[in-house]
Amino acid sequence: MVSSSSSVIGLLALIAASLLSSAAAGSPAPPPKETHPAFLLAPILSNLGFQELAMAVPAIYSPVLSTWSGPLTLFAPSDDTLHSCPSCSPLRLLREHLVPGLFSLPYLYKLAFGTKLETASPGRCLTITSSAAAALRPRSTANSSDVKIFVDGVEVTRPDLFNDGRFVIHGIGGFVAPLSPLSCSHGDPHPAFAPEIAAAGASGRPGSAIVRLMLRDAVVRLRDSGFSILALAMRVKNAELSGLQNMTVFALDDPSIFAGEHLYVTGVRFHVVPNCLLTHADLLRLPPGAILPTLVRGQHLVVTHAAVVAVGPAALGPASGLRINYVPIKVPDVVTNARIAVHSIFLPFPHLYLPVQPSAAAAEGGIYRDKKEPCGASVECEVATGVVDFMDDGP
Repeated sequence: MVSSSSSVIGLLALIAASLLSSAAAGSPAPPPKETHPAFLLAPILSNLGFQELAMAVPAIYSPVLSTWSGPLTLFAPSDDTLHSCPSCSPLRLLREHLVPGLFSLPYLYKLAFGTKLETASPGRCLTITSSAAAALRPRSTANSSDVKIFVDGVEVTRPDLFNDGRFVIHGIGGFVAPLSPLSCSHGDPHPAFAPEIAAAGASGRPGSAIVRLMLRDAVVRLRDSGFSILALAMRVKNAELSGLQNMTVFALDDPSIFAGEHLYVTGVRFHVVPNCLLTHADLLRLPPGAILPTLVRGQHLVVTHAAVVAVGPAALGPASGLRINYVPIKVPDVVTNARIAVHSIFLPFPHLYLPVQPSAAAAEGGIYRDKKEPCGASVECEVATGVVDFMDDGP
């Protein structure tokens, strides 16, 4: 009897196992999760001999990378260097040695002495210096092979180890010490190089490396998306736009301009909201009557109709009900990155010559007073004090 019971139990277990395996075989595999381009660094680093950094790549998530899917530059310390520092975290080192953007050796030569590059670690910057003041002048005739590049004082010993247009990897002769929260602040340059630095790098505007990087990213993506006229304007006036903290741009595509909407070309500044980053989701939350400053001093954009549909497919086009100066959004978020948002519109914004009201005066300080709103504190939405000559002299 016992033997019979054991046989039955064994048979039931076998049937259950068979059913489970059949169900597993018949179930579709879960779709692969979308991965960040930075994860492609792992096999590249491994092949180059940077095993410690390669193993840290799967955990590399950072807020900076979450808003940046473009090219990356890594200043890579060797495994032997990392082994000499048991207390050093390879993950922290990877984040603080990784920079958004492509910075090959020829480009590093052109950077002004003391240029700061924002890293994948939020609020942390690497400082680029060189061994010769001649390197500070972009058209210098000095032999570049005699010039050494340093990253926070650590020499780039094996430049351009890898460059495929997506990633640039430089080998460095050590590792950068933990970066300070103040590493992105601009202090006085080293006095020994002050004259050369002043001649080569003084721009008259504060600017930042990350804004210039985001502008380059936006120009490339706009050109590839049918907005080559706007891309050209942003490229020509890159230096002026770099002085902004961030911006929102309302764009006309090339076919619309060639079809007769030439007013956009002479009124681009009226379509740029300075120091205020507004994605489509932010625009949908704007109340009717909200005022947006532009690069044309004293002239503003007005939310004439607030969105009535904020979710679902209808929210992505004119059906949302959102109107700015009576013009609907054609294609939202044509380009978005950490500092720039571009939205396509159907036609140039008409100028609304409204009487000056307290709300309009308040817009000079920002459309929101609450620091938690999209534009942050009022200082982030203030009208640019130096009017940027974008492509025109304004109306």
